[in-house]
Amino acid sequence: MDLRTLRAFVEVVRQGGFSPAAKALFVTQPTISKAIRQLEDELGIPLLDRHGHRITPSAAGDIVLRHASRMLALRDELKAELQDLAGLARGTLKIGLPLVGSSLLFAPLFTRYRQQHPGIDIQLSEHGSLQLETLLRAGQLELAASLLPVADDFDFQVVRREPLMVLMPASHPLAGRATLRLNDLRDEPLVLQESGFVMHRMLRQACTQRGFEPTIAAQSSQVEFLIALVASGLGLAFLPRLIIDKPRQTGLTAVLLDEPDIRWDMAMVWHKEAYLSQAAQAWLALLASHTPATPPTGEATSR
Repeated sequence: MDLRTLRAFVEVVRQGGFSPAAKALFVTQPTISKAIRQLEDELGIPLLDRHGHRITPSAAGDIVLRHASRMLALRDELKAELQDLAGLARGTLKIGLPLVGSSLLFAPLFTRYRQQHPGIDIQLSEHGSLQLETLLRAGQLELAASLLPVADDFDFQVVRREPLMVLMPASHPLAGRATLRLNDLRDEPLVLQESGFVMHRMLRQACTQRGFEPTIAAQSSQVEFLIALVASGLGLAFLPRLIIDKPRQTGLTAVLLDEPDIRWDMAMVWHKEAYLSQAAQAWLALLASHTPATPPTGEATSR
């Protein structure tokens, strides 16, 4: 069984189609189609279900996907260990970052990492935390940033602990409060991050535990768009304080969410059973040397 055909199959499932898979692997679509046919012929069973333009794995495909992902991960671990024989002169850092907070937390460190290890190729993926955890388990990433808590099959290194702030127009009736509890917002429309984000799941679960379902006016993966929706009066948003503390539109106010069990605690995460290359270990060491102490809880911030 050729690893290249397995790689083509995994990428078709991951990308949801032949054309995007071919683009991701820098090959032609006929090459991808041929690889899938070869794999299905070898195994003697269809691996993909086609629903119009949408492609999903069949029951057999799910099994092949699980094993193929692990085989490809083992290949990458083998290559990483062999590269480590040469130290940090060369290698690859495959890392996933969330769409919220990465520009502030990680962007400055990549420049320093590149200066220290110019021979390391950095491969970045940007997704919501839930998708990043899936990619970690599949071995397609070595490290990923995700919000705590994480599943038991992951180890982690804390990067930043931040309280959540409730962003609202300065004219809102709650804008004068020093702090807010989640129950204070049960009748308020909310604009949340999309369902693929840990914070979305965390907030919905917290509302359910407090006996109500939140009114979700809109969802987005883009922080700037969430802020614009708040400014337009559509609803209130939850964002970590480090983002709120940056200059934003005038006419908005942020009030501290006083809920100890609902925080924005960012960590760098890796699978417990995976091999951590020297490139990954160097990144973790750099993070540790630049991780600030947890800032004290602050007052409401007005803009």
